[in-house]
Amino acid sequence: MAGERSRLARLTPPPAVVDWCLLVTVALSVGTGLYSFTIGGRGGAWVFLIHAVAGVWLVGLLAWKFRRVAGRLTGRPTRETAVSIALATTTLAALATGLYWVHGGLVRVFGGVWTLLTLHAALGLLVVPLLLWHLRYRFRLPRRRDVTDRRAVLGVGATIAAGAVAWRLQTALNAALNLAGGNRRFTGSKEDGTDEGNDFPVTSWVADDPQPVDEAAWSLTVTGLVERELDLSRAAISPETEGDGPVPSADQRALLDCTSGWYSVHDWSGVRVGDLLDAAEAREDAAWVRFVSVTGYRWSLPVEEARDALLATAVDGDPLSHGHGAPARLVAPGRRGFQWVKWVERVEVRRARDPGQWVATLVSGFD
Repeated sequence: MAGERSRLARLTPPPAVVDWCLLVTVALSVGTGLYSFTIGGRGGAWVFLIHAVAGVWLVGLLAWKFRRVAGRLTGRPTRETAVSIALATTTLAALATGLYWVHGGLVRVFGGVWTLLTLHAALGLLVVPLLLWHLRYRFRLPRRRDVTDRRAVLGVGATIAAGAVAWRLQTALNAALNLAGGNRRFTGSKEDGTDEGNDFPVTSWVADDPQPVDEAAWSLTVTGLVERELDLSRAAISPETEGDGPVPSADQRALLDCTSGWYSVHDWSGVRVGDLLDAAEAREDAAWVRFVSVTGYRWSLPVEEARDALLATAVDGDPLSHGHGAPARLVAPGRRGFQWVKWVERVEVRRARDPGQWVATLVSGFD
């Protein structure tokens, strides 16, 4: 036992190196986690890979950290100690919910409002202010000899190698025993409600949850960099009626991947945004198309991508329900669910992307 403790001590990096590795790994985990919310296509799978591996590295680094600071918890409690305990507890909870999500199914919490993945993201974000508060008391730069010390290099290298091996082992174990549940995408989302009409999860972003829209009074306007503005009734864009407008109906099969941890594949019906732009005679200097909800929520797509998108009024042959965005919602293949704007009432053709759309995701729906 003494020999084992001695070998472990020789591999333990200096405290400042462990702390800085923890800071970098937490930043990497939070950064890739936030960025992953915007990725729906397989071209961004590397972001999810880095996020997963960083989480496993974090486990190893925390083991070094807790081994060093465990004795401090038995002393007289201070404000600094309370912040450190809160940070450690929140970090462990974020890791635990993330690991359980990877190995579990579509677990819902808080009465079904959130999934475990949503809770994992919320805990991860909570780590940031706690870590910044913790750094007020514990921040120090590593010394030159710390980062060039052979022990530091070996210890950090061993942690990284062990983390990579552990990640490969857990993915192999998941695949062999189907621990993660079937039908998961690379995003971690699990299939729910495919081809079942409106019978798939209803989610709202923050407070973006209005009362049902009066479809008789509702209209869709196309404005901005166009030669002629359009003002279309629901009948004009509805596939279940003959229509009274200049835009033909269209169908598209597309996968909706929600950041709360589920995905669903459906046949959507409505009108192609490209047909709307042609009918409105979009100008040559048009570069972006902004889709605006009745709640003020909005999102922009590059004009060429927007042309292939759909404004849907029906799903799997059923009229779109209010919870899923009736009278019309954006269907944007390759985008995450929060970018599929619900309750669209305005399409704006613009020269530039809307920089305020990220703010709108947090404040739309509040009166």
